[in-house]
Amino acid sequence: MNICVFLSAADLDDRYTVPAREFAELLGRGGHTLVWGGSESGLMKVVADGVQAAGGRLVGVSVEFLAAKARTDADEMVIAKDLAERKALLLAKADAVVVMVGGTGTLDEATEILELKKHGKTTMPVVLLNTAGFYDGLRQQFQRMEDEGFLPVPLTDLVFFAKDGVGALAYLEESAGLR
Repeated sequence: MNICVFLSAADLDDRYTVPAREFAELLGRGGHTLVWGGSESGLMKVVADGVQAAGGRLVGVSVEFLAAKARTDADEMVIAKDLAERKALLLAKADAVVVMVGGTGTLDEATEILELKKHGKTTMPVVLLNTAGFYDGLRQQFQRMEDEGFLPVPLTDLVFFAKDGVGALAYLEESAGLR
């Protein structure tokens, strides 16, 4: 399965890097392909290293203004002209999406895929990997949106919140009929 992972390119502490590495190793050992932003820095590098070391493939989609930070040993690397094209290419190459910890770029990517799901433009499974409770506040906001009628479909149809990588991968593989 081609699993698109949206995540930070920042250097983060162990409470985020250790679970990210564990998830990456699960992906690689499972024979999955990582589709990611292509960066050779921060948490993006941690995940790419883990997937590759465990035998998985790497498909990167960087963007022109970040091309100098793109990983050189990926199985495939595409350089998009801008962030909008990058998001479209990432999603086009994916069978599923996992949102890991990140900043505004990650949040932008997460809300894009959820909006596409809300409007029936994709059926691919989406997981928010809630490492160290990072997305607790977002989950609460989404629940409020559902409770107050802002979501035309149930929240559970849009996104699965996983507390760890094992739960995230199990959900994706089950959704794809691999379990």
